[in-house]
Amino acid sequence: MTAENNLQLNRRILSVVMFTFVCYLTIGLPLAVLPGFVHEHLGYNSVLAGLIISAQYFATLFSRPHAGRYADQLGPKKVVLFGLACCGTSGLFYALAFGVDGYPWLSLLLLCVGRVFLGVGESFASTGSTLWGIGRVGAMHTARVISWNGVATYGAMAAGAPLGVYLNQQWGLAGVAALIVLAVAVALLLASGKPDVSIAAGQRIAFRAVFGRIWAYGLGLAMGTVGFGVIATFITLYYADKDWSGAAFSLTLFSCAFVGIRLIFSNVINRHGGLKVTLASFLVEIVGLLLIWQAGEPWMVQTGALLAGAGFSLVFPALGVEAVKQVPPQNQGTALGTYSAFLDLALGITGPLAGLLIGQAGVPSIYLAAALLVALGVLLTLRLLQRSRS
Repeated sequence: MTAENNLQLNRRILSVVMFTFVCYLTIGLPLAVLPGFVHEHLGYNSVLAGLIISAQYFATLFSRPHAGRYADQLGPKKVVLFGLACCGTSGLFYALAFGVDGYPWLSLLLLCVGRVFLGVGESFASTGSTLWGIGRVGAMHTARVISWNGVATYGAMAAGAPLGVYLNQQWGLAGVAALIVLAVAVALLLASGKPDVSIAAGQRIAFRAVFGRIWAYGLGLAMGTVGFGVIATFITLYYADKDWSGAAFSLTLFSCAFVGIRLIFSNVINRHGGLKVTLASFLVEIVGLLLIWQAGEPWMVQTGALLAGAGFSLVFPALGVEAVKQVPPQNQGTALGTYSAFLDLALGITGPLAGLLIGQAGVPSIYLAAALLVALGVLLTLRLLQRSRS
């Protein structure tokens, strides 16, 4: 492929993946704002503040498979439009919650409803954008579309969190809500003018059959995701436990490695196959997690975070490519949505389980446990590789 063709291909992907960026911008904007609003402004405890954030994740987990199924039946454009509308609706509920903050219980309820809308919006907009992108450039570029989708996701989250804090300082939660609604309105206008892709014809197999074909790939994704979860959630606690400073820099290194590897090496999945790339990725992630577990100096944690980010980077697209191959084209949306739900599930249970382990064995132990789970992912991937060859 020439450089010009490569550039045109990336432009076609980005013209759709930008809707994923808007979706995750609406997630990143309130992420660092809502816990403080619930705890300090409304006066509720930190547990409720955490539950408000978690409401989105559970809504995403349960709606992911439905998003893929509707994309198969109605086309990904309609699914993206619905998902973006839900993201925008969450902003409206945040504005209402801010307006009735004199009634804390009502404000909290409105926030919870907004978070549920956001969770549904995330699953529909991100899954639909991925399938829309694949439909525009062809199934042979699935890995590249998923990779760019991930770059858009983490780029939007990285930009959204500090921007949300600034807006909150200037205008309160209403400022955050206003930008969410404005960004979604622009995205809806742009998306409505883009052509949809054709829906694959043919008899669709039942959801149970789809799940039976892709669950092993989803389980591998979940095992790899645990490493990401313990770094993103507990690395600051790890630094505090060691009485070190610089936790934010480790997170930056993780994110830079994640995005950099996706941008540079996404084509290796097509060349070497998703399972081989997953195997190599898991091994790099394990080395990174073990370095953090045994770290005696901050530089070891930083190196471990860099390696873990590099290792985890290609796991989702590599296993995702293999997962969607297991079903006919008319079921690929359902397969991708169900596969993605394993990531949501892993992130949802990693926090509380790691918290319990910290109470029993200390903070470093969670990185050893994560490395062991990724090692199980290696064994699973070897089994899938053996099965594919036979």
